Amino acid sequence: MTTEKWGLDGPYYDDLRPGHMFVPAPPITLGAGETALYQSVTGDPLRISLATTQGHAVTGIAGGVLNPALALHVAIGQSTVATRRVIANLFYRGVVLHRVVPVGVTLRTTVEARAMRETSRKPDKPRRGLVLLGMRTVTDAGELVADFERCALLPFRDQSAEPGFDDDLGPTTTPFEFAPYLAHTPDGWDLKALPDHDDTWAVGTSRSDPLRDTVTDAPALVRLTQNLAAAHRDARLGQRGRRLVYGGHTIGLAQASLCRLVPSMATVIGWHSCDHVGPVFEDDVLSVSATLDAEHPAGSGRLLAFTVLVDAEGEGRDGAQRVLDWKPVVYAR
Repeated sequence: MTTEKWGLDGPYYDDLRPGHMFVPAPPITLGAGETALYQSVTGDPLRISLATTQGHAVTGIAGGVLNPALALHVAIGQSTVATRRVIANLFYRGVVLHRVVPVGVTLRTTVEARAMRETSRKPDKPRRGLVLLGMRTVTDAGELVADFERCALLPFRDQSAEPGFDDDLGPTTTPFEFAPYLAHTPDGWDLKALPDHDDTWAVGTSRSDPLRDTVTDAPALVRLTQNLAAAHRDARLGQRGRRLVYGGHTIGLAQASLCRLVPSMATVIGWHSCDHVGPVFEDDVLSVSATLDAEHPAGSGRLLAFTVLVDAEGEGRDGAQRVLDWKPVVYAR
């Protein structure tokens, strides 16, 4: 196995060029132990991954299926070969789960720097740049699980380096359509094993989860997913002198909350967008509300598009502060 020229110290923005293919992170086999640890961190009540019997009844897969969020967190964690020095992640694009993943499957991810753009220079701040990363996650059998992009903000190693690139990174989001998610909605699932759907939740209306949750065990999720971003491991590199919680941790708790609000949920198909609008720290208490934006018949159930908002309260905050604006698309009875 080769190593990158920067070793563990990087990459920084000026180490990279568009088209660079990173040395892949180690593949991860997600067995019963990994799924149990994830469940202990998020408490997600998604029925197909919580009980092997219900997962089998719905999907036809015996032996258990992964929570879709765990599969995506592993893909993101494996992509941090590019973002050890990340300052922030600005957006995700094209996040769709192409298949449900059985427990015991090994996932591997390749990462490419697809485009780069130096940000505007400011006299009071070090130079920084945006790197559009493409991630492709497959099973050991070569089956595609996810192929999506995220945009990372990285610092420069050398403040006197040649001018950075000025690529077009494309839009941060696109108008919402159900078509990309319908294409990957599972065929043949038996949703009768799930609770009845709720006819009273009208499109355009919101509900709040009365059960708030506390962010704990943040390093456990980082280590489980092989996330190498230093800001999630070292308080000196975080914000406000505190270790920054991996954004997917907040998403995991938000998905658990959404599943409580939608007990007929079978799985999450993808994310139309995901905006981390504020930092999250260990022991923050999160409140979640969800607005049903649209619905569409699919298979034996429906696709539901939501806007999920998460607010945090905790040490150093002046009341509740918005930290996540997430737009998942779920498959439900």
